[in-house]
Amino acid sequence: MSYLNKITSPTLLLDEKICRQNLQKMADKAKRHGMKLVPHFKTAQSHAIGKWAKEYGIREITVSSIKMAAYFCEQGWDNIHIAFPFNPLEAEKLNQLAKNQRLSVQLINVEVAQKLNETLENPVGFFIEIDAGYGRTGVEVSDFGLMEAILRTSKKSDKLQFQGFYLHAGHTYYEPDKEALYEQTRAALSMLKSKYRSEYPQLITRTGDTPGCAVIEDFGDIDEMGPGNFVFYDMMQVNLGSCKLEDVAVALAVPVVDIKKDRKEILVHGGGVHLAKDVLVEPDGSKNYGEVVYLHENGWELPMQRSFLKGISQEHGLIKASDELLSKVKVGDLLGILPIHSCMTADCMGRYLSLNGEWIDHAEQAY
Repeated sequence: MSYLNKITSPTLLLDEKICRQNLQKMADKAKRHGMKLVPHFKTAQSHAIGKWAKEYGIREITVSSIKMAAYFCEQGWDNIHIAFPFNPLEAEKLNQLAKNQRLSVQLINVEVAQKLNETLENPVGFFIEIDAGYGRTGVEVSDFGLMEAILRTSKKSDKLQFQGFYLHAGHTYYEPDKEALYEQTRAALSMLKSKYRSEYPQLITRTGDTPGCAVIEDFGDIDEMGPGNFVFYDMMQVNLGSCKLEDVAVALAVPVVDIKKDRKEILVHGGGVHLAKDVLVEPDGSKNYGEVVYLHENGWELPMQRSFLKGISQEHGLIKASDELLSKVKVGDLLGILPIHSCMTADCMGRYLSLNGEWIDHAEQAY
């Protein structure tokens, strides 16, 4: 039976072939640059996709919460890194997980380092997160006093083990000159490695944004890369030049519930609770919440004339429809929407339907 026959409501489709190609390409790039690929699984959040990743030599992953780390425990990962300033209220949960799984966290202040010293009975690694221009979180790259205070505090316990420095150059999503931003990233991590390598000869440096990792070819002496969105990509990444439309591995299947040909609008069941509300702005100033594609037995294809989701509410989606789309679609049909932000869409939907009709797990489905 066709996967299309299983769909009666908004459903997130996953093209395994495209996803595997994305994994392979990034793994090859990391290898070409002598780096380790430690992908951020906040995008995929799936045991099944984790198994695919292992086929391309990936042995460690990054997650964004301790809940997500718990979901991936006991899956054979060499290490799971929680890439979020650690929440001290979850110290005991971290200690319990660390009994059977090697874990690492991110520290940006002394208070949390001290709390972990007092709580941990099992070894946990840590990175100091560095801010070199993004401004969201992290220790200022020039604040050696704070870095050294965190390191001194960690030495009070043999359970808290320094791994290195982590830098997320997230402003590559907003600033066009990625080469200049990566010059900052390379310089910051290289300086820190030189400064602390004599005391910590095994320290490693890691960077992790998809726009940079997808297009940059000079990583200097950075040891590891940890992008996440690349496993699926999305319309935001297409817009940034990180990938092509054919690299997008997920599409939201939505039922058509009404058509207004005089307005050139199509109403679909698919809104903010399915896609989130990330948006791109069209050249004419209109909003784009997702690109329309035609679904078929082997996946999806782009129409000759563009149509896109111009508005969404909680459950409703309103398509700005081309003449081509209006001539082909009828009420009760299914259309595909390439999401603006695939990480958020996957998190909203909680599972995937493969093109061979099999359901694929997602962490949010388990809770």
